[in-house]
Amino acid sequence: MTTDLAAFAKEKGVKYFMISFTDLFGGQRAKLVPAQAIADMQEDGAGFAGFATWLDMTPAHPDMLAVPDPSSVIQLPWKPEVAWVAGNCVMEDKDVAQAPRNVLRRLIDEAASEGLHVKTGIEAEFFLLTPDGEQISDPFDTAEKPCYDQQAVMRRYDVVREICDYMLELGWGPYQNDHEDANGQFEMNWEFDDVLRTADKHSFFKFMTKSVAEKHGLRATFMPKPVEGLTGNGCHAHISVWDAPGDAAKTNVFAGQGDGPTGEVGLGEQGKHFLGGIMKHASALAAITNPTVNSYKRINAPRTMSGATWAPNTVTWTGNNRTHMVRVPGPGRFELRLPDGATNPYLLQAVIIAAGLSGIRSKADPGRRYDIDMYAEGHTVTDAPKLPLNMLDALRDYDKDTELKAMMGQEFSSAFLKMKHQEWNSFVSHFSRWEKEHTLDI
Repeated sequence: MTTDLAAFAKEKGVKYFMISFTDLFGGQRAKLVPAQAIADMQEDGAGFAGFATWLDMTPAHPDMLAVPDPSSVIQLPWKPEVAWVAGNCVMEDKDVAQAPRNVLRRLIDEAASEGLHVKTGIEAEFFLLTPDGEQISDPFDTAEKPCYDQQAVMRRYDVVREICDYMLELGWGPYQNDHEDANGQFEMNWEFDDVLRTADKHSFFKFMTKSVAEKHGLRATFMPKPVEGLTGNGCHAHISVWDAPGDAAKTNVFAGQGDGPTGEVGLGEQGKHFLGGIMKHASALAAITNPTVNSYKRINAPRTMSGATWAPNTVTWTGNNRTHMVRVPGPGRFELRLPDGATNPYLLQAVIIAAGLSGIRSKADPGRRYDIDMYAEGHTVTDAPKLPLNMLDALRDYDKDTELKAMMGQEFSSAFLKMKHQEWNSFVSHFSRWEKEHTLDI
């Protein structure tokens, strides 16, 4: 049954709604709507000028309306008079094809038509910095191997506890929080769910984490590599496919035992081919999973201060081994370790479905399973593709992958490539200090 947002406001004491959408660059946009006006907004949507956000539009385009999806509504635990609700972007009574949440919704429907219901969980990593973003906020967080440092996590207990309390209150099922592998870095985990719900939670989690950090006089960042020499922010995705959505799911269609490298680690035929699609499209996938210039400072990083980057640079898969792009930690699921903190919550889930469906339809083989330590022995792997070295290479790989582009939607792909190339051109036109230091005296 569809939630009546006006009734929701009356019952919960909500005075304002944030009708929110996420643009192509992952920017979260919202309008603050008084509860008295939400009934009309629920039907017609809140108006936006798409050109004023990172969407491929001009000032001449008509109003874009963000129509709230009432199933996504979340009352802000730290400001209960406000509720957040994800909006679906519409223009002239048609879904805006380039809008990330619409891209995901279309692919969910496409997978469902083939009896496939994707569920994912994500591992969101972030740093807590000083408000200017220049330094780690905790001056005592200096250990050479800071991962799971109990003193460091307790010095940030007030922030971590508040966010986790809110997730408990929201019923997300958070189950662990830790200090991660870089100084100043944290990870918080909650239960997996249907991909649209995971994407909405991921989007809201970023908003919530930044808001709570600001409340405590800190700055939270999901930037892929905010501190040189330290491990970057990943956003690992755990993927499984089921026979039905939500609580109706009974059978994990990925699970299965058998011969061969995938069967030995608990992936059946569907899981094998879905993984094959991820491997087949990996280099193009990176344009979505690693969407910024800074992303490639993470996946092509030298060994960090802790001794490992925890990020892949080669298209390989394995069993329970964290040094590869994909690991299969147990039967019926696998972990994609490629995405970083800058990935768009909706496009991440969309491209996982797109690549996986492609693999199932073509019966793609994921290729050889490598069980070596890629950090120590990666140089011995000579027949596996390398991931892109920079954002431009990733965009070119995506542009060449006509099948993945079509799966994601031609209108979306065209808009994404156009705007990301503009971003790359802006980057390369920037004069850096490095250029003077290395070229002034040539």
